[in-house]
Formats: sequence, structure tokens, C-alpha cells
Amino acid sequence: MIREAIEAFASRSPSRFAIVVFAAIIALFTILFSLPAASADGVATNFADALFTATSMVCVAGLTTVDMATHWSPLGNAFVFLATQIGALGVLTLASILGAIIAGRLGLRARLMAASDTNPLRLHAGPVAEGQAIRLGEIGGLLATVAISAFVIEVGVAIAVLPSVLAAGYDLGQAIWYSIYYSAMAFTNTGVTPNIEGLTPFAHDYWFLFMLMFGVTLGSIGFPVLFALSRNFKRRARWSLHVKLTILAWSLLWVVGVVAFMFLEQSNGATFRNLNPGEQIFQSGFMSTMARSGGFALIPTSELDSASLFVTDVLMFIGGGSASTAGGIKVTTFAVLLLAAFAEARGRSSIEIFQRRIPGDVLRLAVSVLLWGALTVGFATLFLLALTDAPFEYVLFDVISGFGTVGLSTGVTANLPDPGVYLMALVMFMGRVGTVTLAAALAVTQKGQLFNRPEERPIVG
Repeated sequence: MIREAIEAFASRSPSRFAIVVFAAIIALFTILFSLPAASADGVATNFADALFTATSMVCVAGLTTVDMATHWSPLGNAFVFLATQIGALGVLTLASILGAIIAGRLGLRARLMAASDTNPLRLHAGPVAEGQAIRLGEIGGLLATVAISAFVIEVGVAIAVLPSVLAAGYDLGQAIWYSIYYSAMAFTNTGVTPNIEGLTPFAHDYWFLFMLMFGVTLGSIGFPVLFALSRNFKRRARWSLHVKLTILAWSLLWVVGVVAFMFLEQSNGATFRNLNPGEQIFQSGFMSTMARSGGFALIPTSELDSASLFVTDVLMFIGGGSASTAGGIKVTTFAVLLLAAFAEARGRSSIEIFQRRIPGDVLRLAVSVLLWGALTVGFATLFLLALTDAPFEYVLFDVISGFGTVGLSTGVTANLPDPGVYLMALVMFMGRVGTVTLAAALAVTQKGQLFNRPEERPIVG
């Protein structure tokens, strides 16, 4: 009876089913983090901090209101690790897996929900006519790629950083745990550190820092891209437009970030002034990578120049690849909007790149994602400014970090009153679930229109 009811609900509204699943998981981890056994001092964590931690870890955001290295017991740290692993799968992928478990097979509905992580247009119309990043017949392979790539990459990065952690003076047991923890936090783009000192013991260990960047990059480019790369290892296959656009946009934005940080922080005595050129380049690369959703920081965010904070805001808001462990509006959304602007400036009626045409419904979706994302950040910033005396640029930075599930902070989040904590938890939830998924879930019905009204053009621009 319950199984049939769940299947019917998932069939009626996959987006609502996905959000209910994600919210239920956050509720479960809120209860787990509230347990006295989860805290280091054996005292139950208050509800606001437990809810925020559960939301942040399941949404792989990385923002915290407690000291993650000292507040949690070994059991609490195990909950942190488990929550990030579950959250990294993505809301729709997670719901599709649960739907498959309930139904006993990976049916069409489960495939559609997983496929919607690679193309939200399917939330409204099911399979759509244009070429897809991932076809429905390949969804089983994609889900396998998600599980296998997460395991292989995290184990590989953990083994690679283990010698560095041992060299930092930790005993073997601690070093193994810290290596696994850092690896998981890198690939899931969570950015939480397990040791009290954080990244300080590894500030000059470029191998360790490079492996963190490597894990963050693989997590943030998206599972469809990893799926395409894995197929290329087996046989030479043509990359889809999504894969090409993701890699191109991600790389260009990374380079822009590196150049911007080098230029803007060069005269900052608290950050780059005393570094040699090689160290400045590496630090800029590290910051540009972590701004995409990684969340690790060698330099306190509050010490960055105001212009650097703005650049980081932009990079965090854009985020990483679609269907990745990163947040933001996604690099392909930004790329489509940029291509549309260039096409309009050149007087072209269609958006084209790599000898492919991007249809109008994709542009409408990109505009919707941008608008809803900007509204979310704008309203959250406005309300938090009313709750705190922190500077505007610091509040805006933390809100965008929450929406982009990045984890970098100027210190505002840790000092928020409970209403601000709840609001930031909601921002992280919306950022991870996705504004399009949320909008589809809130829509009462998806109606087709059988007629067109007379056309009239307002003045724009």
C-alpha cells in the first residue's frame, strides 16, 4: 500500500518527490546531529546548529556555525562524512535511486528523474527532441559512473595525500582518517577540514594542495562530463555539446579567476605582497579553483581586497558544471547567456557554437535560473542585513557562498542569530536543490497551451 502510494506520488510529480526525499534526509541528519553522542562533550547540539549542519553537509555547502574539528565526536564526524557522500549524488539522482529501490527496478520514471539532473527541461516535458548530454538509455551507466567515480577518485586522492598528512606529524590512524576526510571533502566540494589547524600544516605542501584542487575539479565539472571521459577510455566517442561547453567555460573562468586574483592581490600585504611570483600563481590558482565550490581556504577571506571579494562572488554564483557536486547557476547556464548576448550583438537570430544550434527553450531556462538565483541571493542578503551589523560585502559574500554551496565565509555565518541561521539553511537548500527543480515542484500543474495569442513587442533595452 505504502509502496504504491510512493510510486504514484513520484509519477505525478518527480520534482516534488525529489525535494521531499532531500528534505527528509536533512531532517534525519538533523536528528542524528542533535544526539548527545554526536557531540564531543556529550551534550545535545541545539536545534538551529544541528539543522544548519545537516543542511550544509547534505547540500555539500561547507558553511558552519560550529567548529567542525572540535565540536563533533567520532560518531558525529561519521555522520558528517555520510551526509556529504549522500548529498554529493544530487537531489534528483538520489530520488531516482530511491524510486528504483522502491519499484525494484530502474524504470522510466526513475530514469527521467536522474536524467533531469543533466537537463532540467525534462522536469517539464520528459524526453525532449534535441540532442542530450545523457540519453535515457545511458542513465544506468551514468548512475554507475556516479558511484564508481566517487569511490575511485576519493580513494585515489586519499592515497595520494596520505604521505603529506604523515609528514605533517600525525600518527598513522589520524593520518588515514584525515586523508579520507580531506579527499571526500574535496570531491564533494564541501571544503570542511577535520583537524583543528585546518590547512595551516599543509600551507607549503604543494602536492597536498594540488591533490585537493584535483579532487575539487573532478567533482565540480559534473558527472555527465566524467561519464563522457570514462567512455573515451573504453572507446573513442564524440563529445556532446554539453561536455565541450562545460570544459571550455570552466577552464576560461578558472583562467579569468587566476589572472584577477594575481592582479588584485599583488599589493595586499595580508595576502600576496610577500610571496614570490611562483607562489602568487599557485595561490591564485588555488583560490580560483576553490571559488567554484571547493570551499578550502589558505588565506582568510576577510583579508582579501574588496575587488577580490567581488570576483569571488561572481565565480561562486556561477559555480561548476551541471549535475556535479558544485552549486551555483552552473557554467553552462552562464555560457548560454553569454552566447545569446554575443549572438544578439552580432545580429544573429540563433545561438550557435561548435557547429551546433542551441534552441530557444534552453535560453529561457538559463534566464529563469539566473533570475531566480539572483532573487534568492538578493532577498536573503536584504533580510540578513536587517539581522546583523556586518558590512554589506561580507553578508553578500556569505549568502552567495551558501547559494553556490561553496563554504567560504567572511565570518558572518558563524555569528548569525537563530533566524539568520534558518534563513541561510534555506538558501543552501535552494542552491543545492536548484531553483528550476523547486519552481517545478511548486507549480500546481504542468499545462500545455493549445493556442498562441497575438504577438506584440515591448521596448527592451
